[in-house]
Amino acid sequence: MDVAKRLVREHSLTREDALQLLADAKNPETAALLAKEAVKLRRAHYGDKVFARGLIEFTNYCKNNCYYCGIRRGNGHVARYRLTEEEVLSCCGKGYRLGLRTFVLQGGEDPYYTDEKIAGLVRKVKEAYPACALTLSIGEKPRRSYRMFREAGADRYLLRHETADPDHYRFLHPQPMSLEARKGCLYDLKDLGYQVGAGFMVGSPGQTAECLASDLVFLQELNPHMVGIGPFVPHRDTRFAQEPAGSVELTLFLLSVVRILLPKALLPATTALGTLDLQGREKGLAAGANVVMPNLTPERNRKQYDLYDHKACTGEESAEGLADLSKRVALAGCQLAWERGDCQGWPEKGP
Repeated sequence: MDVAKRLVREHSLTREDALQLLADAKNPETAALLAKEAVKLRRAHYGDKVFARGLIEFTNYCKNNCYYCGIRRGNGHVARYRLTEEEVLSCCGKGYRLGLRTFVLQGGEDPYYTDEKIAGLVRKVKEAYPACALTLSIGEKPRRSYRMFREAGADRYLLRHETADPDHYRFLHPQPMSLEARKGCLYDLKDLGYQVGAGFMVGSPGQTAECLASDLVFLQELNPHMVGIGPFVPHRDTRFAQEPAGSVELTLFLLSVVRILLPKALLPATTALGTLDLQGREKGLAAGANVVMPNLTPERNRKQYDLYDHKACTGEESAEGLADLSKRVALAGCQLAWERGDCQGWPEKGP
């Protein structure tokens, strides 16, 4: 509890502090203290607004073979798809009519989508919807590619680091992927003026308290604008199929910790939380989150973007369920915000 109180006062953690705090994570008094402070900080910077992002999962092809991921290259059971440019723009149009003002183009690292194709798609979305923010989440690229996308109009980029421990990263990913390369991408993105999102899985196979402490220390160093934290959920066609899912309670605890460390960060109540707990979204908001991501992907493709088993992508997780989502956000003491929802203090820095 002493470390938690110091975190509330100082908004920073040493590695040793982080380990002590994690050892106290199951203490309900500590969790309650941190959640209360997290909500206080969120309100101080964003009021009770919860920003809605329209998620468009435009390809489930991926050249990587990450050991935990359902759309990994080596999974022959996946029904692969790619949305056409017209389909992506149609998804944006649907989202715009529903009131969404941020679109997230998410996909595997698909070689079909060359830099020129991505940049062209970004330009068309931004030309059609200039008042909207556009987020990309398409993995590791060279700096020159990120520059091209930024010059085309991309505003934000999500690239979860997954784990900040090099050995754990190697346990979860095959060669030639490396934590060093992943971190390098995140720093390139920040330097190019993106609003940058990092993040990690909670309870992934092989994860220890030391791994989580490394995540918290790294987030302080990177100081991203967005942080996606969700529990690990196994997929039936991976080597980790029989591993247990991550803890919802620990995920919520860490959401509060990250809100206190990075008070202005945009923190989603992730789909994985809602997959493992029917009240996961509301619990995430009560822990300090302030972003939700309803799904705009065509209904026929949503189940095919199968990162993990039983992914929630219908009902209130879908764009069609926005009215119900708005009601549930209101019941959590917040309000769904129909605006871009930029990170406070984001430097308007050009590439």
